[in-house]
Amino acid sequence: MAAKLSGGGGDRFNVEQNSEINVTPFVDVMLVLLIIFMVAAPLASVTVEVNLPPAVAKQSDAPPKPVYISIQQSGKVYIGDFETTVDEMGQDLAKNIGRRDPTKERIYIRADEKTRYGAFMEVMNTLQDNGFYSVALIGREDN
Repeated sequence: MAAKLSGGGGDRFNVEQNSEINVTPFVDVMLVLLIIFMVAAPLASVTVEVNLPPAVAKQSDAPPKPVYISIQQSGKVYIGDFETTVDEMGQDLAKNIGRRDPTKERIYIRADEKTRYGAFMEVMNTLQDNGFYSVALIGREDN
């Protein structure tokens, strides 16, 4: 903090505090930083020309249709639009995905908010028992 050495009406040995902000050092530092960035900015751009090869990738097949499992409040389980049971769900999912690897399949689960936790866990355990480890839960978006 700065000190005020002389002022109006006080004696010459009375030292008061000066509460005004001294911005001169701040402006000096900012001008130095501005100059540094102005000098360094052109150095950051790349001026070396390189002939890159064309990106050639195989055309991929259409992505697989996602698998949705719906659980109603009553406990009924659906794969897509077709009703199934928890016991038959493994075979129905295997038919649904075909020859694809179940460990790499993502399964989307939609469940009613009043579904029993036990019914939901039965579905989750059945999925894990059949090799489906990537599961995503779908929730409602409130706007």
